[in-house]
Formats: sequence, structure tokens, C-alpha cells
Amino acid sequence: MSQLPAPDSGKDELLNAFQAVARAMVAITARSLGGLDSEVTVSQYRALVALVSLGQQRTSDLAQELGVATSTATRLADRLVAKGLITRTRRRDDRRAAWLGLTQEGKALLGNAMKLRRAEIHSLLRAVPSITKEGREVAALLNAFAEAANEPVDTEWWVRWLNCDQSDDVEPAAGQSRTTSS
Repeated sequence: MSQLPAPDSGKDELLNAFQAVARAMVAITARSLGGLDSEVTVSQYRALVALVSLGQQRTSDLAQELGVATSTATRLADRLVAKGLITRTRRRDDRRAAWLGLTQEGKALLGNAMKLRRAEIHSLLRAVPSITKEGREVAALLNAFAEAANEPVDTEWWVRWLNCDQSDDVEPAAGQSRTTSS
């Protein structure tokens, strides 16, 4: 059985706070997905988010981003294709690699999930009276953390979400029609 971390007597206060916030964010994410009646898992949701944050990805690149084996990412992509949330396309300049991108349905689902998350986070922030006093400093810290994790800050993420439609330089991969691509 693994041991609990040794008490740190406040030394790792910021680390502990981020750990608690991370757990809260996973719970908020799960609730937002549940509120959509979508049958999308948190892992699948993370893949959709990555396709907005990073743009279209090859399966191997998505696997690396998610920290999973390529075969795991392939199965995850298969499930998302079957749900109509992503599509596989080939680029005219490289027909060997299949590229994953969001469909309009995937984009809409992700946008709705993010809006539900935002509403819940907003509600929680209103319950923390002292946050408004140091809000800009806290926001700067959180944005710096997101950037260190290679995540776009929220305003940049929404710009990418708006523009995540596939380029014209792609064609459907075998077995997919052009109408399923976003």
C-alpha cells in the first residue's frame, strides 16, 4: 500500500492548492459532460479539447499529447468518429497520414460543455468573496500555469475554437464523406 505524502507544514501550500483545484476541475468537467447527455468520457473530452488547442492532429501526435499509446488514441478516435464528433481526413500534401479534426457536432458539444463549466466556475467564484480583491494576481498566476502546461489561456482557446474548422486542403479519409467533416 502506498504511503500518504509527508506533512509539509505549509511549505507546499501552492502545490496543495493546485492539487485541490485540479480535483475540483475534474469534477466540474464530469458534471458538465453529464449535463449534456452526450455519453462522452473525460478522456474523450480531453481529446476534443486538444484538437481545439493544438488544431488538427495525427493520431500519433494526439497520443503523445494525451500521454497514451498510439493504439489507445486510435481506439479513442474510433469511438469519437463513430459518435460523429471527429473526422479523419488526409491532407493533399501528405496522403499517408490521417488527420483528426472536430466535426460541427463535436465543436458544438465542446462549446456547450465549456459554457456549462464556465457557468459553474463563475458560481463558485462568486462564493469566494476575497477573490475579487486579488483577482488579477490570481488570474495572472493561473494563466502563467496554463501556459507552462502548454495550454492556451481562455480567450485564446475560444479564438481557436471559433476557427477550428478544417482547412480546404484536406479530403475525407477512406470510408468518410465530405459532409461529416467540419
